[in-house]
Amino acid sequence: MTSLLADSSKPFMAERKSYAGNRFVHVKNPHLDSMDEDILYHLDLGTKTHNLPAMFGDIKFVCVGGSPNRMKAFAQFMHKELGLKGDGENIKDICAGTDRYCMYKVGLVLSISHGMGIPSISIMLHELIKLLHHAKCCDVTIIRIGTSGGLGIEPGSVVVTDTAVDSFFKPQFEQVILDNVVVRSTELDKDLAEELLNCSKEIPDFPTLIGHTMCTYDFYEGQGRLDGALCSFSHEKKLEYLKRAYNAGVRNIEMESTVFAAMCGLCGLKGKISSSLVFGPFRSPHPPFPLPLLEGTKPIIMVCLAIYLQ
Repeated sequence: MTSLLADSSKPFMAERKSYAGNRFVHVKNPHLDSMDEDILYHLDLGTKTHNLPAMFGDIKFVCVGGSPNRMKAFAQFMHKELGLKGDGENIKDICAGTDRYCMYKVGLVLSISHGMGIPSISIMLHELIKLLHHAKCCDVTIIRIGTSGGLGIEPGSVVVTDTAVDSFFKPQFEQVILDNVVVRSTELDKDLAEELLNCSKEIPDFPTLIGHTMCTYDFYEGQGRLDGALCSFSHEKKLEYLKRAYNAGVRNIEMESTVFAAMCGLCGLKGKISSSLVFGPFRSPHPPFPLPLLEGTKPIIMVCLAIYLQ
């Protein structure tokens, strides 16, 4: 696929990992070394205004999710599970000076919101990765949790992603940089997927599976929904596409996984995605069960992650 913003006469450039076996979080930007100060604008942090190694140097696990409320609830849950001192209900939002994202630190765990879609999560990841780099963090595992649409599996299930794929079912993320299309691998940590799957087995009635996650650029047309402001395809065409996705190994659909996998892999982070499913087999346009039941799947993911993080 050639991006509409790119010159199709120019070749694709594949960008590969180069930090295998290195324990620290890396940035791949030589210009940062010449900067007097690095301002993490959307996180309300900076290298001159904050002592980042003192604040974040002990971080080993980062959990990210779209909703600010969900990530606050996750931080409060982990505060209790880890037996930390103080009142977890009044946990401090480190990014309180901005309204873009929220961030909470509980022990060795960082909980951060990323908003919806590739542009929003990529902005957060750029600044998060620089934060971890400046803080001299090492051996960091990052896990994305959230909701998604399921393909051919029961509502309320959880998919642990083994491979993030694009809308053509390819394990890659295409980033337009100036007028070039740069292709980045979306490989995720396979051992981590198995570890999370094994942790889920400790929770009764917790349907969990490993599968491909497809990432799209929007919620409506890109995911085959018939109820958006624009729709140029039929119900039959939608089903035919979703069945091809299922046959290619896709078990859920969301809007962040490819850029998450690509950026984490390039910068030396062990990355994994764990998504609860809110739609039925081959996806009605809206959840087929009440919102309270949907919300109930999120604490189950939190319990699974608590088992893993401990």
